[in-house]
Amino acid sequence: MRLYLTALNPTDAVLEGFLPAAAALGLSATVLTDRPAQWPSDVLVVRCAVRDANAVVAAAAPTRPVALLSNSDHLQEATAIAARKLGLPGKDPDAARLCKDKAAARRAIAAAGLDLVRTVTVDSGAAPEVPVGMFPAVVKPREGVASEDAYLVADRAELVARVTEIRGRRPDVALVVEEYLAGDLRTFETLGDGTTVASLGGWRTGLGPPPTFTEESLDWSPPAERTSTQLRARLDALGVNFGACHTEYVISDGRVRLIEVNYRLIGDRMDLILADLLGVPLFQHVIRLHLGEPLATLSLPTTVDRYAQVEYVCADTSGRLAAAPGRLDTVHGDVRLGCRPLRAVGHVAERTGTNRDYLAVLHAIGPDQTTVRQSLAAFRSDLQWTIVE
Repeated sequence: MRLYLTALNPTDAVLEGFLPAAAALGLSATVLTDRPAQWPSDVLVVRCAVRDANAVVAAAAPTRPVALLSNSDHLQEATAIAARKLGLPGKDPDAARLCKDKAAARRAIAAAGLDLVRTVTVDSGAAPEVPVGMFPAVVKPREGVASEDAYLVADRAELVARVTEIRGRRPDVALVVEEYLAGDLRTFETLGDGTTVASLGGWRTGLGPPPTFTEESLDWSPPAERTSTQLRARLDALGVNFGACHTEYVISDGRVRLIEVNYRLIGDRMDLILADLLGVPLFQHVIRLHLGEPLATLSLPTTVDRYAQVEYVCADTSGRLAAAPGRLDTVHGDVRLGCRPLRAVGHVAERTGTNRDYLAVLHAIGPDQTTVRQSLAAFRSDLQWTIVE
C-alpha cells in the first residue's frame, strides 16, 4: 500500500516524522516534489509539479495510493484537490485555500459574525491605502509563512517604507495590512477526521522585539475550555475539520482573536516535540486520518501531566556560523533535554528578523514548570554559537 507526501524542501517533519510513521504502519512512502535534488538519496522521490493538482494526480494515480497528504503551507490546496480527484480522504480544498489567503480568512470569520479585524489588501504594484485609525498595523504577505516579511508599522510613512522594502525582494507579492492585535500570542493544536475535531493542547509563544515577529520561545499552555470553544467556532467558519491544524491567536477582553490558521502540524520541530510531550505517535495519527480512520480510534490523551518549554537560538547578526553544538540529548534529574541544530556549521546567511534566523532549537520536558525552566536555563548556559561576519 502506497502513501504519497507532497513536499518542497526536505523537512524534519517529513524525514523524522512522516516517513518513519508510514513505515511503522506498513506503508510504502513516496515523496512528490519539484526539488528532487535536495532530498536524501535514501528517500524515494518522484519529480512532480506539486503546486499543480492535476500533476499530482497524474504522478500518484497509476499506483492506486491509499493516502495523499502534505505538511507544507504552500501545497495544502493542490494536495486537497488531488486527493478529492483520487477519491481519497482529505481536506476541503476551499478550507485549505481560505487558510492560506489571510485576507479571505478574515472575511470568512467576519461573515460568520465571530470577529472583525480591519484588513486592507494591497495588490502587487498598488500603493497602500490604509485609514489612519488602523495604526498601529501589521503588514505581511497575503499568503506568507514563518513570519517572513511581517512587520509592525506605526504610521503610513513606516508602512510605505516597509511595502517598498518587501517589494524590492518580492516585486509580485500581494500584501495585507491589518490592525495590530495586542496580547499574548498562543497556539491551538488540533486533529480532525472531517466530522469531529480534537484538541491536542497549545503553547504560549514568546516573541522577539518588534518590528518583526520572530518566535523565540514556547511554553506548554493548553487553552481553557471556553477559549477552545471560541477557537473551534472560528475553525468551523473556515471549514477546518480534517487532519492536523496549527492555529495562532491572542485573547483580548476575554475574546479570541485569530492571528492566522496554518492547516498542518506546528512547525520548526515543534511537531516532534509535541509528539514526545503527549507520548503519542502523532505522525501515525495524521496518516491514519488520511487513511479514513475515525478520530475515535486514535489514542489521544485527555490530560497531560508534564510540562515543556522550547527555546530557539537565533542569529543576532549576518555571517557564517563558525561553531555550534551538534545534536544533543541528556537528562537532568526528571527533565529530558535536547538540542537540535537548524543551521549547519559553515553556512552563511543574512539576518532576516524571522524564523529563518534559527540556529538551533532547545527543548525540555519534565514534571513541572519550575523544574523544566531551571533545567533548560542551565542546559543553554553551557552551549555556545559563534557567527563571524
